[in-house]
Amino acid sequence: MNDIFAPAQLGPITLRNRVIKSATFEGRTPDALVTDELIGFHREIASGGVGMTTVAYCAVAPGGRTDRHQIWMRPDALPGLRRLTDAVHAEGAAVSAQLGHAGPVANAASNRFPALSPSRMFSPLGMRMMKVPDGSEIAELVAAHADAARYAEQAGFDAVEIHFGHNYLASAFLSPLLNRRTDRYGGSAENRARMAREIARAVRDAVGGRLAITAKLNMVDGARGGLDLAGSLRVAAWLEEDGCLDALELTAGSSLLNPMLLFHGDAPRTAFAKTLPVPTRWGFRVVGKKFLREYPYHDAYLLDMARQFRRELTMPLILLGGITNLETMRLARAEGFEFVAMGRALLREPDLLRRIQSDPATRSACTHCNECMPTIYSTTRCVLRLEHPASVN
Repeated sequence: MNDIFAPAQLGPITLRNRVIKSATFEGRTPDALVTDELIGFHREIASGGVGMTTVAYCAVAPGGRTDRHQIWMRPDALPGLRRLTDAVHAEGAAVSAQLGHAGPVANAASNRFPALSPSRMFSPLGMRMMKVPDGSEIAELVAAHADAARYAEQAGFDAVEIHFGHNYLASAFLSPLLNRRTDRYGGSAENRARMAREIARAVRDAVGGRLAITAKLNMVDGARGGLDLAGSLRVAAWLEEDGCLDALELTAGSSLLNPMLLFHGDAPRTAFAKTLPVPTRWGFRVVGKKFLREYPYHDAYLLDMARQFRRELTMPLILLGGITNLETMRLARAEGFEFVAMGRALLREPDLLRRIQSDPATRSACTHCNECMPTIYSTTRCVLRLEHPASVN
């Protein structure tokens, strides 16, 4: 327990403990700018005891959002972001900005900008073909990540997390299924990893040594023909060799093809369908079971895959997935993971870490029902929290 809750170094910064609030779109930015509600969300998480909270999702371009209600990094966003970082710092926690481009996960109809994909494909979100960026446009996207990191520094963030997961743009480039290019950004595994490596280098050149730089990397996409474990291990080894990252957060699943591989637990198909417009809702009845598959929940459910990265790499790693109690945190440390990341458990109980520090036997009240997933389209929350606010020990 002393190790979990003792100060820990992450690149150039020191966190007050080894627990990070993972990035979860908060649904509190209707005008793509910080609101008091967003500040309150992260202030509550920070006062609950985490070492660092992560603001999601800070897109590097307006077309890089999953929809137009997300922040994109620009001068107009900085005053609100500064108020947010000041509020988190006042609670004693650090704060990270998750940076990336949603790529094929972006909703072009909502954003009013084309969605991007490595190769030609149809977007079921925007109901139109996606744009395939050429070499010069990829260079602009790489530069946009560096600019976004600079904005994050100006806004007072302590760290940035680059999104290389869930088949967002950089992750889509890593996927043999989605990337069928024949230029220097497609074909071989090394070519498919080029964009991610260039982004990491650009961000390092922009803010390295001042902000901690992490990346969220898919271990597997969970789709036939997508990025597999062996391919991801190669990418991770290249990222380590490049020396541009201070830590990797290991994740899994595809927002396009298999989102439940990240979450595990119940599949909230009924609630998810209600968020869709009527024609799409009808189609979802047909494909819902295939899209939202069920994976049984157990503590540290991504650990078996993550162990293989721990064996192959020397850089700091962040374990995500089923981290809800002190016992599992200790297991992660015993397995060699420098940090752990929590998501749903903190939606249920923002003060969970304070309570664990007071009573090491504390158990999370999260039921892994995943009914929180569809709430990202309104205001991200635990649907049980108001009904049953009392914590469970």
